Amino acid sequence: MLAALALAVLLVAVVDRFHGHSSLAFAAAIILLMVANAPMLRFNCPRCGKNAFFCGIFVIPWPNRICTRCGQDLGAGHGKNADG
Repeated sequence: MLAALALAVLLVAVVDRFHGHSSLAFAAAIILLMVANAPMLRFNCPRCGKNAFFCGIFVIPWPNRICTRCGQDLGAGHGKNADG
C-alpha cells in the first residue's frame, strides 16, 4: 500500500511537472489507490465477517490478530508455524 501511495504521488507530480495541473492525473491516482486497497477490504473474520483492518471507525495499516467483535483468533492456522 505504501508503494501504491508513492506511485500515486509520483504520477501526479510528474504529470503536473510536464503537462500542468490535470484532474485526470488525480483521478488516475485515486483509481490506483482504490485498486491497491481492494485486497484489504476482503480480509474479514470468518466467524462474524468484520474487517480485520478496521479498528472502530479508523482504518489501520496492519490487520488485527484478534477480531475486535467476536474474539476469533485471525492468525490461527494461517502461517508458516501453523499445524495442519
